[in-house]
Amino acid sequence: MPDDLRSPFKHHLVLHRIDPVQGIRRLYSLMIERDLFGTIRLLRHWGRIGSNGQELVGICDSELEAGEALEAVARAKRRRGYRDL
Repeated sequence: MPDDLRSPFKHHLVLHRIDPVQGIRRLYSLMIERDLFGTIRLLRHWGRIGSNGQELVGICDSELEAGEALEAVARAKRRRGYRDL
């Protein structure tokens, strides 16, 4: 099996939004991975810093599609005030 099929982590991006005046301390994590069956997944994890938060897993047909989805979500979050960690 080629190395690129076994590598579980392809891309990982962590964003945060902290505003003490409004009481906002949030984290948003995006990760593209390939599971043991070769399925490409976009994992999204978010919530208040220090909490367990929530998680959503999306299935993608290709790494390119997953990368485009990751960038689209990241752009939307940056427009809402999130910054790269």
